[in-house]
Amino acid sequence: MAGFGEPAVAAVDASGLTVGIVAARWHNELTDHMVDRAVAAAKASAVADVAVARVAGSVEIPVVAQALAKKYDVVVALGVVIRGSTAHFDYVCQSVTEGLTRVALDSGKPVAHGVLTVNTLEQAQDRAGLPGSAEDKGYAATLAALDAALAIRAI
Repeated sequence: MAGFGEPAVAAVDASGLTVGIVAARWHNELTDHMVDRAVAAAKASAVADVAVARVAGSVEIPVVAQALAKKYDVVVALGVVIRGSTAHFDYVCQSVTEGLTRVALDSGKPVAHGVLTVNTLEQAQDRAGLPGSAEDKGYAATLAALDAALAIRAI
C-alpha cells in the first residue's frame, strides 16, 4: 500500500542550498508535472538555484545525476518506469536504483529516488502529483533530499 507509514515532510528552510533535477522524457505528461512539483518544493524551501536536465529514459538518469552532484548540493531523479511483459522493467529499475545509490554514496550528497516503478499507468498517475493523485512524489522526493542535506550539514 503506497504511502502507508510515510513520514510527514514539510518544506524546510534550505536557503543557500542548490538543487539539480534530472528527469526522463518517457511519459512526459507525468514527468513534466513531477518536475514542476519538484521545482515548487525547492522554491517553497527557499532554494534559489534550481537546474533541470532532461534525458531520454530512466537508464540515463544516474550518469546525469552524477554530473549534477558535482555542482549541486542535492540531486532529484524523476522518471516513470511501467512494467511490461518482459524482464526489461526489472533491469531498468535495478540499474537506476543501484546507480542513484552509488552517486549518493560516492558524492556524499543526497540523491532523491523519485523514479516511479509501477505496474500500471494508473499507479503512476496516482503518484505523480496530478490533481486527484494520492501522492506527489516529485514534491516529496525533493523535500526528503533537502531534509537529508540539512541533516548532513548539521553533523
